[in-house]
Amino acid sequence: MEPRNNVTYFILLGLTQNPKEQKVLFVMFLFFYILTLVGNLLIVVTITVSKTLNSPMYFFLACLSFIDLIYASSISPRLISDLLLGENTISFQSCMIQLFTEHFLGGSEIILLLVMAYDRYVAICKPLHYLVIMRQRVCVVLLVVSWVGGFLHSVIQLSTVYGLPFCGPNVIDHFLCDMFPLLKLACTDTYVIGILVVANGGLMCTIVFLLLLVSYGVILHSLKNLSQEGRRKALQTCGSHITVVVCFFVPCIFMYARPAKTFPIDKSLSVFYTVITPMLNPLIYSLRNSELTNAMKSSYFSILTV
Repeated sequence: MEPRNNVTYFILLGLTQNPKEQKVLFVMFLFFYILTLVGNLLIVVTITVSKTLNSPMYFFLACLSFIDLIYASSISPRLISDLLLGENTISFQSCMIQLFTEHFLGGSEIILLLVMAYDRYVAICKPLHYLVIMRQRVCVVLLVVSWVGGFLHSVIQLSTVYGLPFCGPNVIDHFLCDMFPLLKLACTDTYVIGILVVANGGLMCTIVFLLLLVSYGVILHSLKNLSQEGRRKALQTCGSHITVVVCFFVPCIFMYARPAKTFPIDKSLSVFYTVITPMLNPLIYSLRNSELTNAMKSSYFSILTV
């Protein structure tokens, strides 16, 4: 069904209208995007080619890096291009595609982080049964569940917006197409739709975040049963996971688990979880994981000696 509206494109106001600030932000975000590409690609390639990193934990980490890579690529190139060229218009269809991609990948990542927490729970609390519980088929099913969950979340979000009438204002005070800025432009009462958006996005983030806190609480409580070396390795791994979870979920919960209104801080928070977090994830995981760091070094050395 075609949307009932007269709007064929939107104008994104971006992060700033100051030309000098735009140039500075262009250089900064280009640098961030390059780091994101290199870091996440390095993790995906290293885990794929390494013979030692064949556990479910690294399988899920490679999937997380792949999602971060695509997620950042669905947002950063357009942001960088707009800052450089000043071309801040986006067609209605492109806006909807960006909205779908953003929530599809973001929803998939939320569920995948929960899957990774479950993997750590089994590895630390049920080590003797780990290889039986987290066998390859189970890992693939859990990955498919995360993708399907993200897809369903995104379809629901998109369907609430796509059929709305946009008949006048088309200026979005943001650097990307997102739910609340679009609801603000709709030529109809969006109160009920806003509640549905919060229930779908905000409630999902909050419930998964609480489940993650509970799971890591159980894991940390069980560390007393491990040896000193086992506790050290478990804390390293869980510390990385908890850091990533906090960086991703706290801004998301503030953005979506609230009434459907826009605030000036929204753009800064969106930068954090769409640009900064995908860049930081590889650093967080690689710096705190000696096995991954050593595998990266050996892979890099092998490439140089070929």
